[in-house]
Amino acid sequence: MGVLPVAARTECSVQAPSAVVMVRPHGFTVNTETATDNHFQTLTADAGDLAPLAYAEITRAASMLRDQGVTVHLFEGEDRDAPDSVFPNNWFSTHAGGYVAIYPMKALSRRRERRSDIIEMLKRRYRVQEVIDYSGLELDGVFLEGTGSMVLDHIDRVAYAVRSERTDRIALERFCTQFSFEPMVFSAKDPSGFDIYHTNVLMCVATDFAMIGLDMITDSVRRREIVHRLGRSGRRIIGLTDAQIGKFAGNAIELLGRNGHTLALSTTALLALTTEQIDIIGESARLLPLAIPTVELAGGSVRCTIAGVHLTPRGDTQ
Repeated sequence: MGVLPVAARTECSVQAPSAVVMVRPHGFTVNTETATDNHFQTLTADAGDLAPLAYAEITRAASMLRDQGVTVHLFEGEDRDAPDSVFPNNWFSTHAGGYVAIYPMKALSRRRERRSDIIEMLKRRYRVQEVIDYSGLELDGVFLEGTGSMVLDHIDRVAYAVRSERTDRIALERFCTQFSFEPMVFSAKDPSGFDIYHTNVLMCVATDFAMIGLDMITDSVRRREIVHRLGRSGRRIIGLTDAQIGKFAGNAIELLGRNGHTLALSTTALLALTTEQIDIIGESARLLPLAIPTVELAGGSVRCTIAGVHLTPRGDTQ
């Protein structure tokens, strides 16, 4: 299996997909199995009452994205033994040239989220050349949880990744070799000294800007290298405070709608941003706040609920 071709840099939508996959949860709850290393979770005594609220939040979020001209493939998460099914970006990703990757997940309950019907829909609606399945690495205790573990710069071909139990260096290097990304690995901790569990809670890379919690990166040399690498592509760097990261300000995704580039983020995240930060984002993308406070109790926000589709649609499905 050879190295996959690099996407054309000239396309304005290389970084921002115009179609996404979302999963509307029926049995949502805060997953106690993943709480050991996801310190963004909020455990609550009445978790059984959260499912209809999360269902309604994703329903509204999908509708709002569609109103912006984003194609939303909405699936039903009916497996009640997969409480984190609302976060599909962790188990698969799609890539220009017709490639789909399937990832190894740390938690046993999260492995149940992988679904053949989603992969078959992608094959039916888009030009898929090959599905590359890394999930067998789970047998060796090797994990790489998709675009949670990695924040991908599709323009400059860099995979930013925080070291954690969910992001194995070997799996990351295998992915990067296969998909023509350069790995940029670094350590990051929250104010309490806990490792950041997923890179996409720490940073968001858009076409013309990047938001990142620089103070959480423990190595000052690596921090400067990351800032240089992001800035080299002409992006403006928006530094996020620890408090803003705690409000999911880094867990956003740039999408392409009928009116151009849109930054989808939560209302929690938007309220945490400063006026200056909002103005910088607004120079190249309109902000679309989505209210998902119940879903955020599980330790992820808008970016986690969205799996971008970086594939070419089939002409006969339009």
